[in-house]
This record gives sequence, C-alpha cells and structure tokens, in this order.
Amino acid sequence: MKNLYEWFDRIDTQITQWMAHYGMLFLRISLGIVFFWFGVLKFFPGLSPAEGIASHTIELLTGGMIPARTSVLILAVWECLIGVGLIIGKFMRVTLLLLFLQMLGTLSPVILLPGEVFTHIPYAPTLEGQYIIKNLVLISAGLVLGSTVRDVPAGGSQLGKETEM
Repeated sequence: MKNLYEWFDRIDTQITQWMAHYGMLFLRISLGIVFFWFGVLKFFPGLSPAEGIASHTIELLTGGMIPARTSVLILAVWECLIGVGLIIGKFMRVTLLLLFLQMLGTLSPVILLPGEVFTHIPYAPTLEGQYIIKNLVLISAGLVLGSTVRDVPAGGSQLGKETEM
C-alpha cells in the first residue's frame, strides 16, 4: 500500500509541477485566441452572436454618436488587439488594460439592457446574457495574468516581463 501511495504522490507532484510551469502560458494563449476569434467574427456582419447587443450598448453609451456598424468594427479591432497581445505575450499591461476596459463595456448591458440580457430578471439569462455572464471567467483570467506582469510566478515560467513600461 505504501508503494501505491508513493507512486501516486510522485505522479501527482509531476503533474502539478507541469501545470504550474505551463498553466499560465496556456491561459494567456487560450484567452488570446478567444478574444482574437470573437473579434474577427465582428468584421463580418451577422457572424458574431454578440453583434446586436454590442452595437445597441455602444449606441447607448455614446448617445448614438457612433454608427452601429462603425462601433462593431471598432470593437472588432479592439478585441483583435487584445487577442494578439495575449497570444504574443508582449505589452501585457496595455493589453490587460484594453481587456478590462472592454469588459466594462461588455458587462454594461446587464444594467443598460436588462430586458435583452434576462428572460426573468435577474436569474434567467438569455443566450446574450449567458454570453455576458461567461465574461466573469475572462475577467478572472485577466486578473490572474495581471498578477504575473511584475514577477516570475511560483511555477517558474515568465509570462509577461515587459520592456515597454
């Protein structure tokens, strides 16, 4: 029985060390892919499921000063910049600032457009509402990545040591 425990402990240690070493890298790149992918979809009218609520929200936030299609294109560029920044791992402070500002806008429909976000306020989200709520995970991932811009994480892999700031 002792051998089984030692074997399990050795395997468990190796797996957790591997996760500590590569987890941040995978988190950064996968988050970048999500942002880039969702951004690219917005360049093509009708492909992004968030296009309608995004343009409506931006219209409300800007008082209608930015045409709907232009606002979606700006958002597309913004999200692609976040994605590229995360994927290449450079300029992480600026990239994460863009991410958190974008997330503020993304969460604003919960307050500005609750009828489009919930079928029954506040507990039954629409598909768009679910799309918004999942951003809590993206925000959390951004916070975790942001915690690495100054120091080497415990696992020893350097994420975002920067030269721009």
